[in-house]
Amino acid sequence: MRIRGDVFWDWADQTLHHRTHDETLDDGTFIDVQVRLSRTGSTQMFIGVYAPQGMAVHEEAFDSRPGESMTRALAWGVGRARRISLEHASTGDSPLSKQG
Repeated sequence: MRIRGDVFWDWADQTLHHRTHDETLDDGTFIDVQVRLSRTGSTQMFIGVYAPQGMAVHEEAFDSRPGESMTRALAWGVGRARRISLEHASTGDSPLSKQG
């Protein structure tokens, strides 16, 4: 079970059209990338990386991804989440959350 941080809850709005990519990596790390269109038509994104025990390792949200479609933003976000997971695994950093 994921333990969502403040970044996710500040970003969340299930009334908006969105797409998600959830993936469990080989080491048990879980990534959650969500993109949506804001009420004004801007592409927005959330990236979450969670330890196998569910604690947030990294969360960030983007209010706007100028010039990117939801599909392109989702692909970029998945790549970023995977890189963050690898960096965390190699450094052993403690969990953190931030607004992007």
